[in-house]
Amino acid sequence: MKQVTIYTDGACSGNPGPGGWGAILQYGPHRKELSGGEAQTTNNRMELTGVITALQALKEPCEVDLYSDSKYVLDALEKGWAKGWRARGWVKSDKKPALNSDLWAVLLDLCDYHTVHLHWVKGHAENPFNNRCDELAVAESRKFR
Repeated sequence: MKQVTIYTDGACSGNPGPGGWGAILQYGPHRKELSGGEAQTTNNRMELTGVITALQALKEPCEVDLYSDSKYVLDALEKGWAKGWRARGWVKSDKKPALNSDLWAVLLDLCDYHTVHLHWVKGHAENPFNNRCDELAVAESRKFR
């Protein structure tokens, strides 16, 4: 199984507001940058979209080291919250609807397809890949202002 490293970040100017996401995929000496955005979205949707788009770019099942500064994404995956929401018909344990269920459904399927190892990185710190993803995300969000 190919070993791939992915960094992702999302950004939003206002929440909701114009948003963007950025991702860097690394496989051996190869590196690919992806980015995109939406005119009216939330930061959490952009964080999810960055991860989803990066994983969808992989053409076969891979072992992935995923780096993100989003506790929303990482905690929901690591702590099993998202799987619980899905099992309860996209209802949280407090009986409120789970937000972004459309994106969570796609991400959970991708995590079943790939072997994903989650890593938290501090945002806006000294990680050059996370910082580059932030630059990509912010640049995309500015296209919609």
